[in-house]
Amino acid sequence: MKAIIMAGGQGSRLRPLTCSRPKPMMPVMNKPIMEHIVNLLKKHGFDDIGVTLQYLPGDIKDYFGNGMEYGVSMRYFVEEVPLGTAGSVKNAGDFLDQTFMVISGDALTDFDLSSAVKFHKEKGSMVTLVLTRVESPLEYGVVITERDGRIKQFLEKPSWGEVFSDTVNTGIYILEPEVLEYFEQGQKFDFSKDLFPRLLADGKPMYGVVLDGYWCDIGNLQQYLQAHQDVLSGKAEVVIPGREIAPQVWVGEGVTINSTAAIKGPVLIGDGSDIGPGVKIEPFSVLGEGCRIEAQSSIKKSVLLNGVYLGTSSSIRGAVMGSGVSVYSNASAYEGSVVGDHSTIKDHSIIKPGVKIWPDKFVETGAAVCSNVIWGTNSPKSIFGLEGIAGLANIEITPEFASRVGAVYGSILGPGERVVLSSDSYPVCEMIKKAFSTGIQSMGVEVMDAGSIVTPVHRYAVRNLKCEAGVHVKISSFRNDKVNMVFTNSQGGNIKKGQERKIENKLARGDYRHADVEKIIPVEPVPGVVEAYLENLNKYINFDILDNAGLQVILAYDNRNLDKFISRLALSAGLSVETLVYYDGSRQFSWRSAQEPLGRAVVEKGADAGAVIDPNADNLILVDEKGQIIQEDMLMALLALIVLKERGGPVVVPVTAPKIIDKLASRYNSRVVRTKTAVQDLLEQIIAHDSKQDKKLPQFLLNFDAMAALVKVLEYCAKNNIKLSQLAEEIPAFFVAKKQVPVPWEAKGRVIRQLIEEKPGELELLDGVKVYHPDGWTLVLPDPEEPVCRIYSEGSSMEIAEELTDIYSSKINKIAGE
Repeated sequence: MKAIIMAGGQGSRLRPLTCSRPKPMMPVMNKPIMEHIVNLLKKHGFDDIGVTLQYLPGDIKDYFGNGMEYGVSMRYFVEEVPLGTAGSVKNAGDFLDQTFMVISGDALTDFDLSSAVKFHKEKGSMVTLVLTRVESPLEYGVVITERDGRIKQFLEKPSWGEVFSDTVNTGIYILEPEVLEYFEQGQKFDFSKDLFPRLLADGKPMYGVVLDGYWCDIGNLQQYLQAHQDVLSGKAEVVIPGREIAPQVWVGEGVTINSTAAIKGPVLIGDGSDIGPGVKIEPFSVLGEGCRIEAQSSIKKSVLLNGVYLGTSSSIRGAVMGSGVSVYSNASAYEGSVVGDHSTIKDHSIIKPGVKIWPDKFVETGAAVCSNVIWGTNSPKSIFGLEGIAGLANIEITPEFASRVGAVYGSILGPGERVVLSSDSYPVCEMIKKAFSTGIQSMGVEVMDAGSIVTPVHRYAVRNLKCEAGVHVKISSFRNDKVNMVFTNSQGGNIKKGQERKIENKLARGDYRHADVEKIIPVEPVPGVVEAYLENLNKYINFDILDNAGLQVILAYDNRNLDKFISRLALSAGLSVETLVYYDGSRQFSWRSAQEPLGRAVVEKGADAGAVIDPNADNLILVDEKGQIIQEDMLMALLALIVLKERGGPVVVPVTAPKIIDKLASRYNSRVVRTKTAVQDLLEQIIAHDSKQDKKLPQFLLNFDAMAALVKVLEYCAKNNIKLSQLAEEIPAFFVAKKQVPVPWEAKGRVIRQLIEEKPGELELLDGVKVYHPDGWTLVLPDPEEPVCRIYSEGSSMEIAEELTDIYSSKINKIAGE
C-alpha cells in the first residue's frame, strides 16, 4: 500500500526550536515525529511511501534516506513554491496510481490505520477522512457526518455557536487517485478549503471514520511538551526507546548515572548521557542523547534535546532546551521558556516563564531574561578573563575552539616565530594543548613542546629558550572543571590587553589564511626543561643552608602535577617532607580546602612549617609551626618583607594591597609600586623592576612561583635562625575587609561614575575607584568576568574596615537599584 507523508511544514509556532530544523524532524521521545509516523505506516502495511517537502528538505532526506533502515521504500517530492496541501500531494505525480493514504509528518498518533482503510473500501468512498473527538474543537476543522459516516458539512475553526459536533479533521485521508484530477498540476490547492468542499458539492462519496486512540497536532510549544507527557504516561502507544532500569525510568545505551542521583519516573534518558552526583530528575522529563548534567542540578517536566549541558546546581522547570544548549552553574529556566539550539546561558542567569531565546544566543552571567531574545550572537563580550582564556573543560574550551585560537594567534605572530607550548599533566589540558598546537602550527609557527610542566616552569622556559611567546594550558586554580589557556610574552609575563583584544577580534572575524604546506614546521620537543628550571633556582636560594637546617615540613599538593618538582626540591634542600593527601569528592586535589587539616597536622607532628600549593604552583598558603595560616594579604606582606630585607626595594604590589606594606618599605628606606590588579599588569611591573636588580633575588620568584617562594621563605628563616611565626610577627597588625556586591553588567559604569562624582574623599583611579578616609580606604573594583563589584577596605581597626565595606556596599546597591 502507498502513503504520502506531508512534511513541508516550517513549524513557525514551534520557533525557536524549528529555526534550524523542519517541523517533522522535531524530536519526540528522542526520535523525530516523522519517524514515529513511518513506523506506524509500516505497522499497518504502508511500505511504499512518498514524502512531500519544502522547508529544509535536505534534513529529512539525509535522515531517512531510501527508507530501507525502516523497512519501507521512500521517495521525495520537493515543492519549489508553496502548493497547498492538495497541490503538494499532486506534485507526487505518477507515484499515486492506486488508493493511497495522506498523513501529516508532524502530528503524533497511534490510530489503527488498517481499520480506516477497511472502512474506506467497505463504503466505496472516494475520500475518507480520519476523525477524532476533542474536548475543544475551536482550533480544528469540524466535520459533521450522517450516522453511516457520510460527510454532510465542513466547519473550519468554528466559534462556540457553530460547534455542532466534537469530531474534527486529523489531516489523515484515504483517497482514490481520481480526486487529483479536479485541479491542475502546479496549481495551489488545499484539501480542506478547496478540494473537499468541491467534491461535497458534486455529491461524490465522502466519508468520515471516527477512530479511537491518541492524536496530537503538535502545533505549539505547549502541545510539544504535552506530547512527551502523554507518551510517558501511557496515553499514546508509542515505543519508548531504551531499557527500563526502574519503574518508568528508561535509559539508552552508555548512560552513566551517579549513585546519589534521584530519578523519579516517568523519565527517559537518551544514549550516552551522564548524570552527576545529587542530580534530581523529576517526572515527565526527557533527556536527549549525550546530555551532561552536573552535580546538584534538577530537571522537572522538561525536554532537553541532544547534547545539552547543565552546570552545577542549575534548574530547569517546565522548559525546553534545544540541541547543544549550555546552561551554566546556578542558572535557571522556568515554565514555558524555550532556549534555541547552541545558545549559552551563563552562571546565575534566570530565564523567566514564557521567554523564548532564539538559536546561537549568549546570555551574560547573572542576567534575568524577561523578554524574547531574537537578535544577537553566541559570542561573549570577550574571551579573555583575569588570567588568559578560561572556560569549562570540553564544554567551552574544546579541541575545536583551541585549534581555532591557535590558528588566530599564529596568524598574529607570523610564520617562523618560535612559541613554547606546555600543559599540566591533566589529560584534558594535554588534549587542549595538542589541539592548540595543530592550529598554531598550521600558520607556519615553530612550536617548542615543553611537555607536562606547571606555570612558573613554563614562564622560565619561554625566557630561557628565548622564544617570542608561549601558551600554557592548565587546570583552573579555582574550579576543577575549568581550564585556563595562559598566553605569555618573551619575558614569561602575560600578554598585554591590546594583544588579547587583537586575538578576540580576529577570532570573531575569522580572517586568517593557513600557511603553505612547505612552511609547516615540525613540532620540536624540548628536553631538560625541569632540570634547567631547578638549576636556575640555585642562583637565588642557598640549598646548603637548608640542607644543614634539616627542616621538617608538611605539604598538601597535587601529586600528579607537582611531585616531580617537589620531590627534587626537597632532596636538594634536605627537607624532611610529609605529604598530606587531601582530596575532595571528585577525587581531584582541593588545595583551598586543605589548609585547616594541614594546620592541625603541623602542630600535632611538631613540624617547622606547612604549605598548600595549588595544582600549577601559582598560589601558596603557608602554615607556621603554631598552625597559624598565612595567606592572601598577610602572605603578600611577608613576601614583600623578604624582598625588602634581601635586596631592598622597590616592591611591586596590586592596588588592593594593605598600606602596611608601605610602612615596611619605609622601614627599609624603600618604596612601593602599585599596579592594576590584572595579572599581566602586576607581572609586567615586577619583571621590569627585577631586570634592574643585577641578579639579586627576583620578586617574580616569590609572587609567581609557589614552589620557589616556599623554599625561599624556609631558607630565609634557616639563614636567620628564626621560626616562620617570628618572621610573620615582624609585620604590624593590619585590618582588611572584603565583600562582593551583585551589580548588573549595564549598571557597572553608572556605579563607578556616581562614586567618582560623589567625591567622598581623596580619590585614586588607578584601577576602579579608591577612596581615602581619615581612618582607612575603600576600593570599589568592577569584576571583568562576573556581574559583581568587589569592595576592599582597610581600616585602623577591623570594625572600621568592615564599616567602610558596609557603607560602600549600601552605596552600590542604591546606585545599581536606580
